[in-house]
Amino acid sequence: MPYESGAAWQYDVPTTGSTHLPPDSGYGKALSNQGYGFEVAVADLIDNSIDAKADQIVVHFLRDADRILTLLIIDNGQGMNDEALDAAMTVGRRREYGEDALGMYGTGLKAASLSHASSLTVVSRTRRSRAAGRRLTAEGVEDGFRCDTVDPRYAQDLVDRYDGIIEWQGTVVRWDRVRAFETVARGQSDQFLSKAISRLETHLGLYLHRFLQRGLKLDIAVWDVSGAGSGLGEELDHIAVEALDPFGYKVPGRKGYPRKFSAPVEGVGEVGLTTHIWPAKSKQAGFRQIGALAERQGFYFYRNDRLVQAGGWNGLRNPESHLVLARVAVDLPVGTNNVFSLDVKKEGVTVTPAFTLGVEKALDAAGTTFPTYQADAEAAYRDGAKRSEIVRKPVTPPGKGLDPRVKRVVREELPEKPGEDPIEFTWRTLPDDRFFELDRETNVIVLNKAFRDDFNDGRRGGSNDAPVTKTLLYLLLEDCFGLGRWEKTRQDRIDYWNTILLASVGAQRERRERGETA
Repeated sequence: MPYESGAAWQYDVPTTGSTHLPPDSGYGKALSNQGYGFEVAVADLIDNSIDAKADQIVVHFLRDADRILTLLIIDNGQGMNDEALDAAMTVGRRREYGEDALGMYGTGLKAASLSHASSLTVVSRTRRSRAAGRRLTAEGVEDGFRCDTVDPRYAQDLVDRYDGIIEWQGTVVRWDRVRAFETVARGQSDQFLSKAISRLETHLGLYLHRFLQRGLKLDIAVWDVSGAGSGLGEELDHIAVEALDPFGYKVPGRKGYPRKFSAPVEGVGEVGLTTHIWPAKSKQAGFRQIGALAERQGFYFYRNDRLVQAGGWNGLRNPESHLVLARVAVDLPVGTNNVFSLDVKKEGVTVTPAFTLGVEKALDAAGTTFPTYQADAEAAYRDGAKRSEIVRKPVTPPGKGLDPRVKRVVREELPEKPGEDPIEFTWRTLPDDRFFELDRETNVIVLNKAFRDDFNDGRRGGSNDAPVTKTLLYLLLEDCFGLGRWEKTRQDRIDYWNTILLASVGAQRERRERGETA
């Protein structure tokens, strides 16, 4: 019915027609400024790999002697043909997602990538199609969203380089002209990568912990491609990401927990709340190493097993120090609703008052109320505060070259000295009478490369090899770093340790040779 002026209040705005308005090329600037943090952007791309049924994923940093060159994410998922690649690279194109998919809006690949890199390349192949690729650049977006077709010979070469991961199908996402990499000063690449990889490992281990616990193989690797020729170059670092379970305590902080509550939420129905209380003063990584404790209390929302919010009370109450042991797991209802809204970066959930009102009315099977749970968490905190504990001496943290599992346990057991660069390990050529040397200026323990095979059974060792030897040396030598004065007694100790260790490695070599002869 046509609108007549002066009519009663209109509950719907009257219209006279429609016009399709495609996005202007200037939208590209908005696309590349979505506020994605580096770790959040990488996690968004890994979501796509998981949706493609990948069970092996590698985040690969490539560098040369001076610069960090590029970032690649490789998976062995189902892959894409030419048509699917065009759809994936189309800005603003929506796709249909299954109810169990991690993707939601169809913008993550482009927005996450172009927020950090000026060039995004995707190369893929399926079991029934050849390798193909597309490239989207910042310049191409400004030029009417132009997308380049990758030379199929290069696409095949790139897939072949990762044939240990991509056997019959898979995808490679490549970022070039990464803005953060371009700001790293000469000689600072190691320091930048060490910090960036540590943050990335923590973020992926936390937000994808349920997938990692079910067997997803996720690695972070660094390779030096200087003079690599047709190969990948030399591996400098390799980390297997492990699950950081925010509910992974061995014994709860209060008897009877965890408990399952049910919250009546208008517009959704019953929403399950699994309430947890951590033991006070826990040193476990899932408690202390995922961020400030005050920020990690509260709700942990999951969507299809992917963590999308790690802590926060969402307006139910303010964070308080005596509630740092309280964490609540919430699996979001399947399908769309008007109560829970997930942001495009998948790192926060907005709720309407219907949720907090429902939580206030939540009960468990025994009729226990949610405020009783919060009171139990406060009591556990206060009881823990009364208990005294031995204060351990802070240490300089371990760094590159030591297995990540060892580094995590060191962080759990020992407080870190603030502002100290991590102690790294490397193998180099040393005089025959030295098993190790200290580079105290750069915080490096240098091991004699002549003995490397003895600790790897004759095989080529990776960057995190010989974990027992390196760990023992770290515990012995940690207090030799960060000192103003270098005492003669300390140097004498280094000398006789070298002599004793050389004797032990000689015995180790003889035993190995006798075993090989036998």
